[in-house]
Amino acid sequence: MTLRSDAAAILDELVALRRDLHRIPEIGLHLPRTQQRVLAALDGLDLELGLGRNLSSITAVLRGGKPGGTVLLRGDMDALPVTEASGEDFTSTLDGAMHACGHDLHTAGLVGAARLLAARRDELSGDVVFMFQPGEEGCDGAGHMIDEGVLTASGRPVDAAYGLHVSAASYAKGQFASRPGTLMAASGTLAVRVRGDGGHGSSPHDARDPIPAACEMVTALQTMVTRTFDVFDPVVITVGSFHAGTRANIIPDDAVFDATLRSFSPEVAARVGERAEQVCRGVAQAHGLDIDVTYEPEYPPTVNDAEAYDFVADTVRDVFGEERFTEMAVPITGSEDFSRVLDRVPGAYLFLGACPGDPATAPDNHSPRARFDDQVLGDGAALLAELAVRRLGLLAG
Repeated sequence: MTLRSDAAAILDELVALRRDLHRIPEIGLHLPRTQQRVLAALDGLDLELGLGRNLSSITAVLRGGKPGGTVLLRGDMDALPVTEASGEDFTSTLDGAMHACGHDLHTAGLVGAARLLAARRDELSGDVVFMFQPGEEGCDGAGHMIDEGVLTASGRPVDAAYGLHVSAASYAKGQFASRPGTLMAASGTLAVRVRGDGGHGSSPHDARDPIPAACEMVTALQTMVTRTFDVFDPVVITVGSFHAGTRANIIPDDAVFDATLRSFSPEVAARVGERAEQVCRGVAQAHGLDIDVTYEPEYPPTVNDAEAYDFVADTVRDVFGEERFTEMAVPITGSEDFSRVLDRVPGAYLFLGACPGDPATAPDNHSPRARFDDQVLGDGAALLAELAVRRLGLLAG
């Protein structure tokens, strides 16, 4: 029996687990109900379990029957602050929370990989660490788990790490995709408060109006991108929140906006926030206004190790067929805290199409209407398990 056929045999159970998780979405670092459901799903497996001290994480170590290295497999567990409108029969039972990014599939798939590998424990040349992670959506759960020791949970440093992410659009169901080098962007948040003196809208010369200056900052940031950074090492800045004033004839005291900054190399990620702050301060000074501006880096770029990428691509092609793997031409501008792991451990991350319809028209991840075909769970679990088995074999050989 192959891992793929064994995964097909437990598919119905994985689908049931995924749908249970979908009904009880939890947001952030503390997911007590999700944690308990996953622990119940792992019950009876020959695993060494550790729970997070400051977050609802689960670290499960499977000891192989033969000596060797350590491979880490990761699945994130948290949901998004989105009110579900997917129409699924197993829709979220909580208003304002939804598994709109497919993390319920990631969790169920990692449970599947644990079951597959536990059944082959005696054949494994080394150990497998299963990283069940909360707080991927903006809470740096991976960073917290690293601080709590997930990368040395087996008693020695992890030798290789792998993870996958389902896609509600972009790729046809069952299609795997990745690329060598930078796969996903670094991210950070710029928070700006422009402070002036309010007054009557009919007499702006008697006030210090923060709104035009804040608007100028928004456009100046876009000019900064093209005049400061190489077009072949791109930067994306989007102002997603802008608030000022209460009525048309009132000049407010302040204007506030927040922006997300994305970049694709560590060098640019280290510079872009400082440069954005300088631009905003300069515009404020030119208008005679005060300003509070801070840049908070979030995640570094997600970078696939070249050899690990080749290993993943070759494994997908061998197990599922040449046509099931796509090499992506360019990175995507989304960010991912698995980048923290790949900063420290050679490894690779890839995508798995889970679109139940036409990827060209389907709602994408994070949409309240996002839907995922959970029939891909078997292949996702089988691939994670196959990567662990093959990589441990290479480490031992």
